[in-house]
Amino acid sequence: MGVLRLQLPTDPRWVNIVEKNIEEILTDHAWCEQKAATNAITIITNNSEHQDLVKDLLALAKEEIDHFEQVHNIIIKRGLKLGRERKDEYVNELYLYMKKSSDGSRVSSLVERLLFSAMIEARSCERFKVLSENINDVELSVFYRDLMESEAGHYTTFITYARKYGVGIDVEKRWRDWLEFEESVIANYGKNETIHG
Repeated sequence: MGVLRLQLPTDPRWVNIVEKNIEEILTDHAWCEQKAATNAITIITNNSEHQDLVKDLLALAKEEIDHFEQVHNIIIKRGLKLGRERKDEYVNELYLYMKKSSDGSRVSSLVERLLFSAMIEARSCERFKVLSENINDVELSVFYRDLMESEAGHYTTFITYARKYGVGIDVEKRWRDWLEFEESVIANYGKNETIHG
């Protein structure tokens, strides 16, 4: 899958499931954006000595909150309601892998958090592409096309900082390990009307 290097593409038939419950996919998507903003702030909080990282992740967090607002506006416009926050089993599996993969050092913890973040952005980008190309709803098709490009930029930001600050760590090997692990995880998803489900 090109620059993202994902090992397993999403079956386009997943969109058929999504289209049966637009309110659910929009609610899940909104909360994904909120969690992405929170994640960026967490990285800043734990690594505030890196001025360039702080600056770029502040911009990223603002963009994620803007995306949350955009999704919320679509929900309101369609007369739907933003439901309660959803549990994201896919992200939880990646989170546990991240915790297990760190050797406990600050550098390792930062690299693993950045690769965890890059992985989520890469898969979200790929899912948005599948949505934009297959959903029958014209407004959502355009919306997800625009967001796909933004997610690709976020993915690049996280990977770039993992390489920059991963001194003494073979970041390329760690990314290949992440890609392999994610392939085994995502194989169990694609059956629900959620962004990663």
